Amino acid sequence: MIGVVDYGMGNLLSVTNALETLGGDVVLCTEPEQLYSVERLVLPGVGAFEASMNNLRSSGLVETLTQCVLDKGIPLLAICLGMQVLAKRSREFGNHEGLGWFDSEVVRLQPTDEKLKIPHIGWNNLEIKREHRLLQGLPKSSDVYFVHSYHMQCKNPEDVVATCEYGQSVTAAIARDNIFATQFHPEKSQ
Repeated sequence: MIGVVDYGMGNLLSVTNALETLGGDVVLCTEPEQLYSVERLVLPGVGAFEASMNNLRSSGLVETLTQCVLDKGIPLLAICLGMQVLAKRSREFGNHEGLGWFDSEVVRLQPTDEKLKIPHIGWNNLEIKREHRLLQGLPKSSDVYFVHSYHMQCKNPEDVVATCEYGQSVTAAIARDNIFATQFHPEKSQ
């Protein structure tokens, strides 16, 4: 059973549809207790960092997510804003604390090419930095779909699985132990 965490900030329908198309048995998890009954978790996200963390806290999901993922080792896939909340902090519209699971900071994209627009919307070439089972079978250079204005800067380069170029190097995917996260949208990237 795959639990998709519903904290009011995700693209739940497209994520759920993609997982079901791949043969997954999916349940939307709105209550913290539901997280204990799944084998895998997906933390989607669309919107602003502060609102996302506020929703996770007010719904009581932070403590339970931490127990399930960090203590029990339930595999987690975090997508877009879901990836960003794994950071220690974000600089989006102020300074905000994240879950702190990765020694990283979320900062605004600052491409060196003035022709590149913010937000970064559309297809971009993924550059795989190291192997990971969730990218298995993908060519070293694959096109994936992005929608974001901020990105994660990891202090530990070993956490970075893939990057892309958008007038600067952008962290596109991170992984450690049972946690895998993408800035791009795998459900839209096919």
